[in-house]
Amino acid sequence: MIIPDTPRLTRIVQEVWRPLLGLFIWDVAVTLVYYVLPFKAPSLPLTLFGSALALFLGFRDSSAYQRWWEGRTLWGAMINASRSLARAANAFLDDDRPGVIDLKRTIVLRQIAYVHALRCRLRQQDPAPDVLRLLSADEAEEGLGRQNPPNGLLDGTARRIAEAQRRGHLDTIQQAQLEQVLIDIANAQGGMERLKNTPLPSQYRFFPALFTRLFCVLLPIGLVETLGLATPVGSTVAGLMFLAILQIGDDLVDPFANDVHDVPLAAMCRTIEIDLLEAIGDSPPSPLEPVKGILW
Repeated sequence: MIIPDTPRLTRIVQEVWRPLLGLFIWDVAVTLVYYVLPFKAPSLPLTLFGSALALFLGFRDSSAYQRWWEGRTLWGAMINASRSLARAANAFLDDDRPGVIDLKRTIVLRQIAYVHALRCRLRQQDPAPDVLRLLSADEAEEGLGRQNPPNGLLDGTARRIAEAQRRGHLDTIQQAQLEQVLIDIANAQGGMERLKNTPLPSQYRFFPALFTRLFCVLLPIGLVETLGLATPVGSTVAGLMFLAILQIGDDLVDPFANDVHDVPLAAMCRTIEIDLLEAIGDSPPSPLEPVKGILW
């Protein structure tokens, strides 16, 4: 996620120079043809086309932003649920009973491993390094041996809570409360997987790109009679605005794409790790800092 309010000039240039150059060359060509072979193009159809296209792109960008914001909201719920799980484990499990301290640590460390595994699953990365950093090989295998590693880790946590209830470390009400937190975690994961596995319909992706590029091709033809030699500048700037609006939708449509416009999953996982390790009295790592204005 880009942190500064104003993106760096070098990043802007890297993203726009190709379409900007293409637009400018086309606009110059149209202007030269106009002065060699004058022609007259009606302006009203282009005006109507541009108005309709602006509404279409605005609706598409709104849909893309809703997906991005839902992804951020679901991860906010995951942070809260993880804190609730650690807090409930601390409150319900009595330190004086044999094995309870280890059980409490296991639940907390498994939850930290779970969120890292979920982040890797959404970003299509290997979760093994982070999971093995927190869990033993046997415990990690419960998740890494499954097609859905985070779900496997969550199942293992539920089994340990159920075993604690059978041994008398928890009563049925406390078990039910912990299980409800696990349900909230699973619901948040399901929402994230829905966003990741259900892209915008192809019509939302194909037609806006087609119409925007067609509009940019027609734009200098409709403006050259009015702008004259200034057509390459005016048409290029106007076309670039439409291409930028199109690109915004492409950038936001997948909130877990592991690019600079992504929801900062690594930073949020680090926040969970810090809070949960402090809950059990361990030394936490430092929060992640932005790298060149990007928080991952």
